[in-house]
Amino acid sequence: MQTTLIVIGVLVIAVFIVRTIAMAKMKNTPMVADHAKVITLTDQNFHLQTKNKVVLVDFWATWCAPCRMMAPVLNDVASELKGNSHIGKVDIQQYQVLADKFKVRSIPTLILFKDGTEINRFVGIKSKDFLLNQIAKVG
Repeated sequence: MQTTLIVIGVLVIAVFIVRTIAMAKMKNTPMVADHAKVITLTDQNFHLQTKNKVVLVDFWATWCAPCRMMAPVLNDVASELKGNSHIGKVDIQQYQVLADKFKVRSIPTLILFKDGTEINRFVGIKSKDFLLNQIAKVG
């Protein structure tokens, strides 16, 4: 019985240490500049920029570590997109109205629009291949 408690205690401490290290790494993720093909979306241009095209919109914030981790992935996706498919980004700190309008409750949230209409949404970190496949299905 005592050995079991010791083993459980050691496991709990190990999980806590691993979690702390992972959180520290995420917090220190540097900001990455957006690819030239990434569209910065605002209250004023959102409708026009999502009209008559397929746009994967990233709702993000500068203080969000997982959002910073998604930036290089979105840059890679943007560099591979052809035709009428695009990547857009909305900073929810600056454009809270858009986050409220689309009921964004956690970030990163990625919403796929076709002709200005929401087709699908994804929450959390996603891979480049996953995003390219989702865009290809709609485009």
